[in-house]
Amino acid sequence: MKVYLDNAATTPLAKEALDEMLPFLTENFGNPSSIHSYGRKSRAAIEKARKIVAGAINASTSEVFFTSCGTESNNMVIKQAVKNLGVRRIISSPIEHHCVLHSAEMEGREGVQVDMVDIGIHGEVDYGHLETLLSNGDKKTLVTLMHSNNEIGTLLDLERVSALCRRYGAYFHTDTVQTIGYYPMDVQKLSVDFISGSGHKFYGPKGVGFVYINGAVKVQPFIDGGSQERNMRGGTENLYGIVGLGKALELAVSNMAAHREYVADLKAYMKSRLDNELDDVAYNGYTDERSHYKVLNVSLPHNTKTDLILFNLDIAGICASGGSACTSGSEVGSHVLAGIKAAQDRKSVRFSFSIHNKKEEIDYVVEELKKMVNVKEPAGVK
Repeated sequence: MKVYLDNAATTPLAKEALDEMLPFLTENFGNPSSIHSYGRKSRAAIEKARKIVAGAINASTSEVFFTSCGTESNNMVIKQAVKNLGVRRIISSPIEHHCVLHSAEMEGREGVQVDMVDIGIHGEVDYGHLETLLSNGDKKTLVTLMHSNNEIGTLLDLERVSALCRRYGAYFHTDTVQTIGYYPMDVQKLSVDFISGSGHKFYGPKGVGFVYINGAVKVQPFIDGGSQERNMRGGTENLYGIVGLGKALELAVSNMAAHREYVADLKAYMKSRLDNELDDVAYNGYTDERSHYKVLNVSLPHNTKTDLILFNLDIAGICASGGSACTSGSEVGSHVLAGIKAAQDRKSVRFSFSIHNKKEEIDYVVEELKKMVNVKEPAGVK
């Protein structure tokens, strides 16, 4: 049996999204910047997708810009906030995605003050410490915190952070790559300045994302070139990618409640079986509504089989992750698990679920895990 439980890394492309994309890979190939009929048809498709994204987050279409991915969107926000908005301080957390941490680090080398908010043992932001940071100093500040951690799923209270940023006059950016299409998002109620999204996290294609920029905030292009994306991002648009993203997000939003109920049930089912049938199982981050319903980060005891847990799972046909897919080829341990001070003598696996998974697959995974965890080590083996 082959089981894919790495949906926080990427999701399978929805058939409906592929069907929507295919004509723009073949006959509808016009450059969206061309004024003839081929170009106009391509332009109309992009604007249709933009309208879908804007509707999904309750924004104006003029506030939505397409990018190549969430990483580009996050880089754009952080670097242009410093360059164009006079930001001289960035407040983030030590467990953000590397594209945020590295961007903040680069700005720090140029003299921007970078402060890290304290994080609890489950990856939760210390909101009291965040307010203390915001209340100290008079530098123009950008707060950049992800809505859901990509490794352990812990959720940020967006309304609380937004209110704090408004109170102290800070810009607020949230990386919503893991939550767009899974949780309702209303940028008007949140009064957020920037959000980032990526198509392949909600059953859309890879290589396309978007950034929301509040209409009251004025930044310059991150990529210089032509006048694409209303002069905000040079380069010919990824036409079929944008079309696929729009269709995938439309499907995700329209089916959000049903998908959430189904996936959350899978997660609860797996946790129940693990608790009842595995020796010494624990979890990184929360496992209740304070965590993303598609993510379960499991902490397993050390033994000769769990030492190579991802390899052994792969041999059994099970796809899972030890952390962020962006660092899966690195020998460096997870900065998220280090940030929450997770036990270093245990092995962690991130299982992340989709609407395509079945309980029969969960049963198979648990049975395979039992073979790896519930073992008696030979004498002298630690």
